[in-house]
Amino acid sequence: MQRLLAKPVGAAIVIFARAITAVRAIWPGEGAPSGRCVYFANHCSHGDFILVWAVLPPALRKSTRPVAGAEYWLKSSINRFIGRDVFRAVLIERDRDKRTADPITVMTDAIDAGSSLILFPEGTRNQTDALLLPFKSGLFHLASARPDIQLVPVWIDNLNRVMPKGEIVPIPLICTVTFGSPMTIASGETKEAFLERTRQALLHLSPKHAGGGE
Repeated sequence: MQRLLAKPVGAAIVIFARAITAVRAIWPGEGAPSGRCVYFANHCSHGDFILVWAVLPPALRKSTRPVAGAEYWLKSSINRFIGRDVFRAVLIERDRDKRTADPITVMTDAIDAGSSLILFPEGTRNQTDALLLPFKSGLFHLASARPDIQLVPVWIDNLNRVMPKGEIVPIPLICTVTFGSPMTIASGETKEAFLERTRQALLHLSPKHAGGGE
């Protein structure tokens, strides 16, 4: 029954997200990526992955899965249905002491099975005045494990104002999701250099960053 409901619920979420945000996708000159990739985005709201997922062309959306915390998405039957059945989220155990599987292995298994991923390298929602928090090392380890995978920076703008902290009812505002050109890890690139390069690629897409945006 849940599998039968998952598709119409997913379609309804896409319609709702677009109606509330009037979201517009901005693609680079080469257009949407072909093949599997990892979309890495800034993270300011619980609705971030929904907006990225909603603006993808249907063919890409079908094979794209968000990476999310297992503790949150498995804590209730509703959460499990939305996370596991509707979005087919790749669920990661965040508590190191209670993990039963390596997060990088979980993600590479999903990629090897044919999925693209939506990942937030800041690791948590950014509720500061800074445009981006420092990146965690997960994106580097994932890229190192699958060096040929395309990494696509994605800047989500204005969603933190649609869903402010502590609010349940979203505020209708126009949002944009800006996609950058795909990149890959360079041979022999250090973790520090890679994380700084990917962070700068993401910052460059922000309208608030000098030279960034539309």
